[in-house]
Amino acid sequence: MNNIQINFSIKDLENLTGIKAHTIRIWEKRYNLLSPNRTDTNIRNYSLASFQKLLNISYLNNNGIKISKIANLTEDEIPAKVREIASRAKIENHAINAFKMAMINFDQVLFYNTYNTLIEKKTFSDIFYNVFLPLLNEIGLLWQTNTITPAHEHFLSVHIKQKILINIERLQSLEPKPVSKTFVLFLPDNEIHDIGLLFINYKLRTKGYHTIFLGESVPMESLKDLLEFFDDVTFISYFTVYPDTQDILPYTNKFSELLLKKENTRLLLLGTKLASIDIPLLPKKIVTFNSIENLVKDL
Repeated sequence: MNNIQINFSIKDLENLTGIKAHTIRIWEKRYNLLSPNRTDTNIRNYSLASFQKLLNISYLNNNGIKISKIANLTEDEIPAKVREIASRAKIENHAINAFKMAMINFDQVLFYNTYNTLIEKKTFSDIFYNVFLPLLNEIGLLWQTNTITPAHEHFLSVHIKQKILINIERLQSLEPKPVSKTFVLFLPDNEIHDIGLLFINYKLRTKGYHTIFLGESVPMESLKDLLEFFDDVTFISYFTVYPDTQDILPYTNKFSELLLKKENTRLLLLGTKLASIDIPLLPKKIVTFNSIENLVKDL
């Protein structure tokens, strides 16, 4: 329990829930929805229970219930109302809030209970696109604003990766079709963010393709070995943090010269780093995508 974060600033609550600090103060004063503690210098300080309550209030408000009506609900009625709405409506937002709570508390049981509830009603792909991806985008912003630590981010990432790997494992014994076409998935030197690449590997396996997942920080020169074994190779990579912006074009030019000489070879690229370059300057056998979903549809 010593690892659990139990105190939050109003800025933390704003970042975690998406509710502006100004709005939180109004809800406190006008509706008495939260009762923060105050430091000796009169700075608001919120408990874990207040954070959880605000997540539930946000969920109810986003589902059309007015704040004045929420304020009339008892402490027990608020989470009960959330469960009621989540059971008969879209549950993605509720699940994202639950995963956030699991992350803040390093609560593995809550993570798996939330996931198991989702998988009863949705496919794994639906969960990834509509829950995990939006959640990861939010987590990235929370990390940048120092609302959470790298430990929180890693906790969540590891558990999401476990779910992807479990689903890949179920497909590994299937014979790939056609065997002549091979997808090689890798990340460049120093790049370690592999969740998106893992999911692409999963989707390729569901389509029956032969895939080789090499993972993080793969030296470019070592990829030449793959061309000795396979004629029709499509490389796929994800540029999230690396290469540095000024190194992207030199990297892709070198990649093209070294690995894309054969007729049936190409490189598919995704990642936020691509937004910082002029795409038309890339070699012609390198294709970029703005989302995992669009790449998967194109295959």
